[in-house]
Amino acid sequence: MSTSTERTIPAPIASNIEILDPEIAPKAAVELGLTLEEYQGVVATQGRVPSLTELYMYSLMWSEHCAYKHSKKQLKYFPTEGAHVLQGPGENAGVISVGEGWAVAFKMESHNHPSFYDPFAGSATGVGGCVRDIFTMGARPIASLGSLRFGTLDKQRQRELLAGAVAGIGSYGDGLGIPTVGGEVYFEEAYEGNCLINAMSIGVMREEDLTLAVASGAGNYAVYMGESTGRDGIGGASVLASSEFNEKDEGKEHSVPQGNPTLEKDLIEACLELLRAGKFVALSDMGAAGMTCATSEMAGRGGVGIEVDVRAVPQREDGMQPFEVMVSESQERMLAVVKPEDFAVVQETCARWNVPCVRVGTITDTGRFIVRDSQLPPDADIVADIPAEAFIEDAPVYDPAMTRPAYLNELQKMDLSFVYEADEALDSEDAAPYNDALLALLASANICSRAWIYNQCDSEALGNTIIAPGSDAAVIRIGDASRGGLSNRGIATSTDCNGRYCYLDPYIGAQIALAESMRNLACVGAEPAAITDCLNFGNPEKPEVFYTFHKAVRGLAAACEFFGVPVISGNVSFYNESYGKAIYPTPAIGIVGVIEDVSRVATSTFKKAGDTIILVGETLDEMGGSEYLKLRHGVVGGIPPVLNLELEGDVQNLVRDAVCCGLLASAHDCSEGGVAIALAESCIAGGLGATLALDDDLPGVASLFSESQSRIVISVADENVEVILDMLAERAVPYSVIGEVGGDRFVIEGKVDVALDEIAAIYCGSLEKYVCHRDNQ
Repeated sequence: MSTSTERTIPAPIASNIEILDPEIAPKAAVELGLTLEEYQGVVATQGRVPSLTELYMYSLMWSEHCAYKHSKKQLKYFPTEGAHVLQGPGENAGVISVGEGWAVAFKMESHNHPSFYDPFAGSATGVGGCVRDIFTMGARPIASLGSLRFGTLDKQRQRELLAGAVAGIGSYGDGLGIPTVGGEVYFEEAYEGNCLINAMSIGVMREEDLTLAVASGAGNYAVYMGESTGRDGIGGASVLASSEFNEKDEGKEHSVPQGNPTLEKDLIEACLELLRAGKFVALSDMGAAGMTCATSEMAGRGGVGIEVDVRAVPQREDGMQPFEVMVSESQERMLAVVKPEDFAVVQETCARWNVPCVRVGTITDTGRFIVRDSQLPPDADIVADIPAEAFIEDAPVYDPAMTRPAYLNELQKMDLSFVYEADEALDSEDAAPYNDALLALLASANICSRAWIYNQCDSEALGNTIIAPGSDAAVIRIGDASRGGLSNRGIATSTDCNGRYCYLDPYIGAQIALAESMRNLACVGAEPAAITDCLNFGNPEKPEVFYTFHKAVRGLAAACEFFGVPVISGNVSFYNESYGKAIYPTPAIGIVGVIEDVSRVATSTFKKAGDTIILVGETLDEMGGSEYLKLRHGVVGGIPPVLNLELEGDVQNLVRDAVCCGLLASAHDCSEGGVAIALAESCIAGGLGATLALDDDLPGVASLFSESQSRIVISVADENVEVILDMLAERAVPYSVIGEVGGDRFVIEGKVDVALDEIAAIYCGSLEKYVCHRDNQ
C-alpha cells in the first residue's frame, strides 16, 4: 500500500475528543471494511486512535467505491483532453463544448450492488444520483440512458430483477420529467449473481454557467438543501460496492436508500436558479458516503477547512448518532457553499420551490474537517477532527498483482470447426437453409427488440428528442428555454459494451466497445466528442481479475488515443462477484457526439422500395464470441472479431459524411448476430422487405452471422447511388452492393426466405414473452 505525496498536516483543533478503545478499534475497522494496514494508515494520519465517527468516515472515504484505491494508477492511462473538453475527470461530471456557447455535462455511474438487493429502489436512485451529478455542474438535465446486465431470463429471479430495474428507471426518470433516450441490455449467465445497473445522465448549459465543487472563502456558510437525513443507505453504495456478494449479505435491503423524484425535480429548479443568480460559491451532491464525501471533497479541492454541526442537519429519525448523520446515504440532498450575505436569498428561493434549506456549517482556514455535536458540552462537542485533505491525499493506493487467466488460452484456442460441420450438414436442396437460425437469433434475448423496456419510459419528455430509442443512437436537440432558447445543433449518444468479447480478450473487447459506440454515432451523422465509462469488474485483489481490468483499460486508452476521443468522467465498479465467481469484464462506454444540424440525421429504418442496399466494410469469417455460437451451440469461446482501427475510422468517417450531406436513406451498424440481423432489423423498422445476395466466398453461416467489426448497412436512393459509390472508391473503403429494399419478404439468395411479418412478430414480441409470460407457459 502507498499513499500520496508528503505534506504538512494542519494541527488538530480538538484536545479532548473521545477516541475508541485501542484494543477494540482495529477490529471495528476491519468490520467496517478497512484492512489492518489501512487502519494503521488512519492512525498515522490522525496521530492517534480515531473516534467512532472518524473511523466510520474513513471506512467510507477509503473504500474502493470512493477512493479508487485499486484503479487510480491505471486510470492515468486515459487521455482526458480534447478540442471539446471544458472539464475533465475529478469533478461530479465531465463537460464538453458543443458550439454556439452551449456546453453539455455527462456522467455514467454504477448502482450494481444496491440494485441486486432492491432492483426498483437501486435503479431509481442510481438515476437520481447521476442526475444530481449533472445539475451540480450547472447543467439542466435533458436525457438519461441505461446500460444493464442480468442473468438469463429462464430464471425467475432474473426476470424479477429486470422488471424491477426497468420500472425503477422509468419511474424516477418520468417523475423528473427527463426522457430516457437509449441504452442497452444483455443477458448472460455470468451476471446471474451480480446484475449491472449503469446509469448515464446528460445535461445542457451555457458555457459560462459551469460550476465546480470547490469550496473557498473562510466564513462562508455550508448550506444543506433537500431531503432530511435518515438511516436509510447506511452501509449503502460505498460499502456494498466495495466487497463481493456472499451468504453474509442476505437481507441487506435496508442498505438501499429510497428515492423521491418529486423533491429532486424541485431541487433541480432551485439549484439552477441560484447557480445562475451567482448565489453559490460551490455545489455538490450528497451521494455515496453522504455528507462526509460532499464536505470533505469540496474542502479538500479548495485547500480550506470546514466545520459542520450534525444537530443542524435535518433528521427524520430519532436518536441518530453523529456517525450515522455523516455517513447516511439518504437521497435528494445537496450541499452548497454560500456567502453570508446571500444566505437569505438562498433560503427564500428554496422555500419557493418547497426545498428544505438550512445552514449546517462554516468554511474555515484551518485545513481541518471538524464535526461537532452541539448537544454535547461545549468543551467536548467535537466528534471528528480530520485533516481536510486526508480522504483525498492520504487514501491508500495499490498496485495489485496481475496474472493472465488460464481460461484465456483454452478459450482462445478453441477449435470452432464444429460450426462449419453443422453448416455443411444443412440440406443442400433447401432454398432457405438458414431460416431457423435467423428466427432463433431474432428471438434471442440479446438481440430481440427492446421496445418492452423503452416503452415503460418516456423518451419524448422535454420535446427535444429527435431520434428516440430503437435506432443506433439517440439524437437530442440542444437548448434551454430559460437560457437562450433552442438551437438547431444537437448531440447524439449511445452506450455500448459486449462483455463476452471482453471475457475472451479484454484488450480488444474494450476497444470494440468504444468502436461500436462511435459507429453508432456515425450512423446518425454525429462527430464523437468524448466518452464517460463505467468499468465493471470482479475482485481486483484477485490477480486474474486485475489482469483483465488492466488490459481493458490499456486497450480502451489506446483506442481513445487513436481516435482522439478523451475520457472526461466515469466510474469504476469492482467486486462484482457472487460466491467467488466474477462477472464478465464489462467496461461500458457512454459516448456523446456533436451534430451541426439536427435536420440532417439518419435512422436505421429502410425508407422506400427500390432503394439500393450497400454493406460498407467487409465480412470476415469471425464466429468467435458470437451470439450464433452461444445460441446454436451453447459455446462461449474462440477469438473475438479483429478490430482494425484505421479501417474503423475510414468506415465511420465515410458514413458520417454521407449522412451530413443528406445522401443516405438509412444507416445501421452490424453488431451482435451479424449482417443478417442488421438487415432484418432495418426491414422490420421500415415495414419493408428486401432482396439480397451475400458473399459466397465465405461459409454460409459466416456470411450471415459473423460479427466482423467496422461494418455499416446503408440504403441509398437511386439519385445518390453513384455519388456514394464514387465516395467509397475514392476513399478506398471496402464495400458490397448487396440488394434492394422492397416487397413483403426478407430474402437472402440461397440462404434465407421468410415473410417480413413473421420476422417482425418474433423480433418485436420475444422479450415481453420471456419476462411476462414464461411462468404461464
